[in-house]
Amino acid sequence: MATPATTLPPSYAPIASLSPPARPVPVFNTRTARRFPCRVALSTDLSSSSEIEEEEQRAAAKIGKRVRVTAPLRVYHVQKAPDLDLNGLEGVIKQYVGVWKGRRISANLPFKVEFQIAVPEQPRPVKVVSHLKEEEFEYL
Repeated sequence: MATPATTLPPSYAPIASLSPPARPVPVFNTRTARRFPCRVALSTDLSSSSEIEEEEQRAAAKIGKRVRVTAPLRVYHVQKAPDLDLNGLEGVIKQYVGVWKGRRISANLPFKVEFQIAVPEQPRPVKVVSHLKEEEFEYL
């Protein structure tokens, strides 16, 4: 007795019977990508350059001045003096970071102040840099 021939549903058709795609799949070429440059807004700053120059000049006059911290501040980024309280310490303003590359930026703590702290285990004082607001210190 012969077995009847079975027909498979179309989903089980062999892969070789599939026809090739109607058109070739495009390959991304880096040379063609260069033809479409990305356009980015280069300037979004609405303040005038004279205001920024004035701010830079005022800040430049403050750089190098000695200051004393008046606010109760604790910093935890100093490994040699963990849990350091800056209140009452004297330091020097090293940099104003409110203006960067001629543009005003939103620096929350714009003054970079350097302190020299005596640590008992160290023969020399340790330099500590912290960013502060102008309300957190007084000029000496």
